[in-house]
Amino acid sequence: MLAARALSRGRPTEWFEELYAAGDRGETTVPWNRPAAAPQLTEWLAGLGAPDGRRAVVVGCGLGADAEFVGAAGFATTAFDIAPTAVATVRRRFPDSPVDYRVADLLALPDEWAGAFDVVVEIINVQALPVSLRPTATAAVASLVAPGGNLLVVENVREDGAPPSERPPWAFTRAEVTAFAERGLELVSLKQTSTPTLRWQAEYRLT
Repeated sequence: MLAARALSRGRPTEWFEELYAAGDRGETTVPWNRPAAAPQLTEWLAGLGAPDGRRAVVVGCGLGADAEFVGAAGFATTAFDIAPTAVATVRRRFPDSPVDYRVADLLALPDEWAGAFDVVVEIINVQALPVSLRPTATAAVASLVAPGGNLLVVENVREDGAPPSERPPWAFTRAEVTAFAERGLELVSLKQTSTPTLRWQAEYRLT
């Protein structure tokens, strides 16, 4: 498995590019790719009101379904992925997109992105990283939110007391998903959704 080999090499994010490159060659499919935006995102974004010039960022954009939805809604949208092939593919798919697609590493974000976005979307990316990296990744996501901004977090559910899986995705307990409430972020709402995977849907706001 690509993830297992990358972990054994001590390079836990290397397998994302390997997977997207294999997908680009037609050798495999990207398992989390979707033809449309996540239902949690469509519901949540509708509740934020008019874009009014607000800046948005989509973490780990993959092949662009969520980012295209946010951009089409009128937000000034940046979307990034660690895999260059993913970014190249999504640019080919949507050559006239208003979204600014970038290659970037969640664990080493550009300095100018700190506190720069009014809307931050994190959907099933942090759970693809080893649990040992979770505090760093969680803090990185939180760092993107501007004062007064909103953060949506969607991750798979792991019941309290259940052991972590041996391979990704590493689902979140309630305590882990509420750990995004740092750097001044406050938890606004938390619920579980099933579409069809049981997932946390958490909203945070930076006051």
